[in-house]
Amino acid sequence: MYTIAEINQMNRQEFIEKIGWVFEHSPWIANKTWNYRPFPSLNTLYQLMVQVVMEAPIGDQLDLIREHPDLGGKLKMTSSSSKEQKGAGLNQLSEQEYMQFAALNKTYSEKFGFPFILAVKGHTKDSVYQSMKERVNHTKEEEFQTALTEIFSISKFRLEEIVKLETEGHGA
Repeated sequence: MYTIAEINQMNRQEFIEKIGWVFEHSPWIANKTWNYRPFPSLNTLYQLMVQVVMEAPIGDQLDLIREHPDLGGKLKMTSSSSKEQKGAGLNQLSEQEYMQFAALNKTYSEKFGFPFILAVKGHTKDSVYQSMKERVNHTKEEEFQTALTEIFSISKFRLEEIVKLETEGHGA
């Protein structure tokens, strides 16, 4: 874990290596966020990372969304994604559940052109599946924005795991 002061002392390369992973396979976000140092708080760091994504071209945003693995899939994923999916029980799907997830993931991906994304912390495999069933009926625009919102939630959970909160001070 790092304090905000330690993060502010990192050079660009260290910052990208230590913080860049919070957005799945997208170190460009940390690279651009580094320019806004110093960060007075975890919340400011998070908000600036979100701002970098929101100001990015739509193509970069779509690439970010596409970096995420299918939920309940069996493909290799980052250790963070694997741990998060395990927490929701997605690593313990029966063969029938796996087939249901795979079919719904395929339908979703074909309709929207990107994977279904959900910040699974606090979810169960059943609630994840229900969300998938509901959201597959949304418009592409709704799902694009929902995917980004979910990615922002995922990144905030990840940041909270690596930044010591007791150093937040008065700038939060």
